[in-house]
Amino acid sequence: MSIHIYKSKRVLIDGNFVAASLLVGSGIIREIRSYHVDSDEFQDAVVHDFGHKIIIPGLVDTHVHINEPGRTHWEGFHYATRAAAAGGITSLVDMPLNSSPVTTNVSALEAKLRSFKGNGWVDCGFWGGAIPQNIDDLDNLLDAGVLGVKAFTIESGIDEFPEVDAEHLKQVMRKIGKYKLPLLVHAELRDNYTEPNVLQTKPIGKSYSRFLASRPKRWENNAIKLLIALASSNNDEGIFTKLHIVHLSSSDALSLIREGKDKGLCISAETCPHYLHLFSEAIPDGNCIFKCCPPIRDSENREHLWNGLADGTIDFIVSDHSPSPPELKLLESGDLENAWGGISSLQFGLPLSWTEAKNRGFGLSKVVEWMSINPAKFCGLGKRKGRLAPSFDADFVVFDEHAEYVIEEQNILYRHKLSPYIGSRVTGMVEKTFLRGNLVYSNGEIIGSPRGQTLMNQNFS
Repeated sequence: MSIHIYKSKRVLIDGNFVAASLLVGSGIIREIRSYHVDSDEFQDAVVHDFGHKIIIPGLVDTHVHINEPGRTHWEGFHYATRAAAAGGITSLVDMPLNSSPVTTNVSALEAKLRSFKGNGWVDCGFWGGAIPQNIDDLDNLLDAGVLGVKAFTIESGIDEFPEVDAEHLKQVMRKIGKYKLPLLVHAELRDNYTEPNVLQTKPIGKSYSRFLASRPKRWENNAIKLLIALASSNNDEGIFTKLHIVHLSSSDALSLIREGKDKGLCISAETCPHYLHLFSEAIPDGNCIFKCCPPIRDSENREHLWNGLADGTIDFIVSDHSPSPPELKLLESGDLENAWGGISSLQFGLPLSWTEAKNRGFGLSKVVEWMSINPAKFCGLGKRKGRLAPSFDADFVVFDEHAEYVIEEQNILYRHKLSPYIGSRVTGMVEKTFLRGNLVYSNGEIIGSPRGQTLMNQNFS
């Protein structure tokens, strides 16, 4: 077994930057030694010395819509995984929609595995989907290797992935509880409020404020209250579910999540770079590039989300990368009501999050905790991914934490170069990304051929 030694004066190990050498063989970190490794002991080793450049673990993004097969023209594994590598992401988990077929049965999962083969520059796991029609198929889907399942409490945007009601949710919780895998929920739930609403008399049109009012915070709160009540009821019966709230936007829901955690429920939450970087006051009317659901809210809400990360109510940051063809974004008409909702953040999540975190006094080690360590643990990969430690995969990033630059369209690696971040000045640049010790990205260039492997639950349990 040949050994490669990757060394730096600043390697992030267990929350601290230390001078160290990573001894890598067959894609695994075999040992971690001091920076000054005895050259006589490793005479045949290949040494890569990054000096004072920072080495951090590869990021783990557990919320990515790759849309293949069936809607490959929206993104696809080829483009998504290259963008991930450029963003320092070495492991991602693909959502069960908006591919066609959606990943709600074993045959659909197998179709996804075939699509990924030979097209992935980073490793990829898969979430299954829970819909009213597939309750009886969930056992087979979970046995086939998905890392958990996702459900919606509101329309998903595509007919083949309908929302579930309270009774279906309770059934899903019972089924998935025995696997000790997570149930992810898009948590928005319409209510029966009768107070006057501007949308009842005025169309949304190009107005961002009216679009924002059409997806109120209370819809997120409604759903989270329901989920906590169902999980509590199941707990009382001895049925325990790992419940996860995806893309949290409403800061009003933070107290609900804290209460759930304090009660002993296994509940976690994520948020996204667009909620942590952008804010509604700065979004122009008619610019559908900013549309996502739940929506980007005001600057005060944004600060509360940062506080939720700081105190552990929110567990980690993911991209919710959700691309689509330009024509679906209705850029010419600016029709916010009918434009497809979704923001592509896969490539820029790290610099965006680091820029905002640094401005609020957080260190880079905290950002790595939010974007690597915690999501790896959440999806069952915590014994192989997310840290630089012996026996872990040699997935790591060389990162310049001081580099400042403007995000430009020409540098975007997505299939469709649509981004609300174009023109944004950020701090922090991914210089190199290594997957199991192999260089896959270097200073703007994708290197080599696809080396990505599938991440199935049987391999990491």
